[in-house]
Amino acid sequence: MDANFEDQSKLPELKLDAKQSQGFLSFFKTLPHDPRPIRLFDRRDYYTAHGENATFIAKTYYRTTTALRQLGSGLDGLSSVSVSKNMFETIARDLLLERTDHTLEIYEGSGSSWRLVKSGTPGNLGSFEDVLFANNDMQDTPVVVALLPNFRENGCTVGLGYVDLTKRVLGLAEFLDDSHFTNVESALVALGCKECLLPLESGKTSEIRTLHDALNRCGVMLTERKKAEFKMRDLVQDLSRLVKGSIEPVRDLVSGFEFAAGALGALLSYAELLGDESNYGNYSIQRYNLDSYMRLDSAAMRALNVLESKTDANKNFSLFGLMNRTCTAGMGKRLLHMWLKQPLLDVDEINSRLDLVQAFVEDPALRQDLRQHLKRISDIERLMHNLEKKRAGLQHIVKLYQSSIRLPYIKSALERYDGEFSSLIKERYWDPLELWTDDGHLNKFVALVESAVDLDQLENGEYMISSTYDPALSALKDEQESLEHRIHNLHKETAKDLDLALDKALKLDKGTQFGHVFRITKKEEPKIRKKLTTQFIVLETRKDGVKFTNTKLKKLGDQYQRIVEEYKNCQKELVNRVVQTTATFSEVFWSVAGLLSELDVLLSFSDLASSCPTAYTRPIITPSDEGDIILEGSRHPCVEAQDWVNFIPNDCKLVRGKSWFQIITGPNMGGKSTFIRQVGVNILMAQVGSFVPCDKASISIRDCIFARVGAGDCQLRGVSTFMQEMLETASILKGATDKSLIIIDELGRGTSTYDGFGLAWAICEHLVEVIKAPTLFATHFHELTALAHENSVHEANMKQIVGVANYHVSAHIDSSSHKLTMLYKVEPGACDQSFGIQVAEFANFPESVVSLAREKAAELEDFSATAVIPNDAIEEVGSKRKREYDSDDMSRGSARAHEFLKEFSNLPLETMDLKEALQKVSKMKNDLQKDAVNSHWLQQFF
Repeated sequence: MDANFEDQSKLPELKLDAKQSQGFLSFFKTLPHDPRPIRLFDRRDYYTAHGENATFIAKTYYRTTTALRQLGSGLDGLSSVSVSKNMFETIARDLLLERTDHTLEIYEGSGSSWRLVKSGTPGNLGSFEDVLFANNDMQDTPVVVALLPNFRENGCTVGLGYVDLTKRVLGLAEFLDDSHFTNVESALVALGCKECLLPLESGKTSEIRTLHDALNRCGVMLTERKKAEFKMRDLVQDLSRLVKGSIEPVRDLVSGFEFAAGALGALLSYAELLGDESNYGNYSIQRYNLDSYMRLDSAAMRALNVLESKTDANKNFSLFGLMNRTCTAGMGKRLLHMWLKQPLLDVDEINSRLDLVQAFVEDPALRQDLRQHLKRISDIERLMHNLEKKRAGLQHIVKLYQSSIRLPYIKSALERYDGEFSSLIKERYWDPLELWTDDGHLNKFVALVESAVDLDQLENGEYMISSTYDPALSALKDEQESLEHRIHNLHKETAKDLDLALDKALKLDKGTQFGHVFRITKKEEPKIRKKLTTQFIVLETRKDGVKFTNTKLKKLGDQYQRIVEEYKNCQKELVNRVVQTTATFSEVFWSVAGLLSELDVLLSFSDLASSCPTAYTRPIITPSDEGDIILEGSRHPCVEAQDWVNFIPNDCKLVRGKSWFQIITGPNMGGKSTFIRQVGVNILMAQVGSFVPCDKASISIRDCIFARVGAGDCQLRGVSTFMQEMLETASILKGATDKSLIIIDELGRGTSTYDGFGLAWAICEHLVEVIKAPTLFATHFHELTALAHENSVHEANMKQIVGVANYHVSAHIDSSSHKLTMLYKVEPGACDQSFGIQVAEFANFPESVVSLAREKAAELEDFSATAVIPNDAIEEVGSKRKREYDSDDMSRGSARAHEFLKEFSNLPLETMDLKEALQKVSKMKNDLQKDAVNSHWLQQFF
């Protein structure tokens, strides 16, 4: 955040006298202590915050405590800060759209009498929507979720209810979950949850802490409610008032859940849905099925950079930023947001989206034509939300009208398409638009607006009902014009009577204080002073002249004012009538909004696929139990979009039984992480329905993407880097199936080499033999490459492991200068070096440090000149290694060698003479040689 949002000198001045201050302080003491709400007090021209809230605002938004002022004195003094209207908008946007640790409350009043008038949370934006989205599109629809966990010996059954307050949708789900709450996490991600309700004391401390951690990982605000609120009693009756249509399907749906209904009951109470009559009959309810979409947890969303982050250097850093080429005002963005969190699993649905994208890619004229029309479409969803909430005016109706009159143009453009997918486009878009724009639907709405609204006044920024729309309004308009004409005639008569030039000397003014009055300059006043005092009433004498009236003008002015008020009231009544009539088109507008949003996102996909320097391709999609994952010439879409990158494409061939599990080795900065992430991103894009950045792609559908990428400490929650790594890996081991995709980068580095390697080996074996999911495993544990050699091992004491292949990112090292050149190509075979020292040279380490590093590395490891094991040597080398040193032998031998080196390093050589030192070292060597008799691995050193 910018350190200087506002010049300190421009801070509104806190103006309270002693009595007002004392009254406010006494009220403030009565407020309950709660760190969550940020309470702002409306002082008309500005706001104030006090106590801990004031300090928080000063430090977070002003970035200085010099903005603080003291209200009161001595022990009763209260830290205070004033907030301008502009700063209020900044704070509201940050608290409700970016952060998840505070709510926002607005109080109105004076002295010691204040009341709460507005409140909002990240999940329930409530009455702050107008402030938050006055100048910005609404990119995401916040969802509030309630969870009712029921812990049992064999796991935890979770009842889930959710409400989308913008789209007015209620949902229920119930499922078994593991100890890491992987299903809860993927549900929260898919729904775009911003706030979660949990019952107080809903289980054991350790279990609840794990659930809280899952909420933290998803960036969700936790709100705890009394357990009594999570009840089913009267739920069906309450839903009968909220949900449109018959109550029988609702009763049947709710009766199928044991715990979810209680969660939904808590939501209805928390969101106070029944307290707002505009909600009645406007909600829909549905069952949410976790298996409907690809599951993505928070770690995968971060690893694949799916959604935007405040730290992104530009919009192309995230997949959403790159793919968001939508044209409509907000609707397309929100749908894209949802699609990226809910990739499809059904082959036919995916291919249907891909067919439409292909149609728009192959017909640039159609694509450009449709996008031009969509740019003139307003945010119909938000307009309808305001309409149903009874917050709409004539301006909202006009925006709906302006969007409606674009629909025939969109329909005509679609009708002209005669390509391969014309029947699909007709069925999906043209037929519904034909139905919705007929005389019984939106044509009737268009006719209503054109007859009711004075469209000519729109150019002046005025939204008015046309005077010809209603006979009463027309009569009032005629009367108003007649009075204006009579007042004008009186003006002329008075000018003639006073012998003053019309408009130049004698002016006719109209103001709020006196209504219609005559005005002359002070210079002209002496000429008519006699008549002025006898025939007129002087109202005011100022520098700009003398204002006066007479009984005729006053009478006409009063009549005019009365007619104007009647006209305004009649206008208001007619506006309400037009708004109510528009609300009857609600269902059509919601359907149109859904159709245009979908069209907008698919056009966005086609625009991206066509406009990239290297074109995208249509992927071939196969069911999850068929086919392989083949990406030829694949690229990372976000990385290649950066200006400074000349991206080198790579092939990825995950083939069942051959290379379904790939171990990728190679130097730091060689491109391992980018490669494994780009595979995940390509699969995600394909299942969303987009073309992919490849030359050719065939993808077997994945039900979930698990990612363990990068190290991130969570010390604030008492979780170390390594513990975080283990927790994420545990989620993979418990949640992954053979239909998932697993991406693991640098597992096991946060602990000792032996422990880390042991864990990495065991995890690899489990993934290959038990889970059997396609996996990309990037590592610097080069010993893991031996897993691939076991493909061909048939000895009795060795396991047969199938489907493991070694790949490496290639690099060239100059033998004389030791300079390293990254080639960024992924090639078959293993790499047994990480080139860490060369990378340190890239970072301009001091030469002395680099030299010492080479010496120490040489002591610990044999730096062979041949870094890469070619494919044809893999089998031979692997089997030799296995014959000479099995893993137990290596483990025992390396532990004994480690003990020897430690003992040697502890010798006090500076206090020993040469003879004594040599004797001691000789004894240590002999002891090690004796122990080497039982270790083939140790014998290589003698």
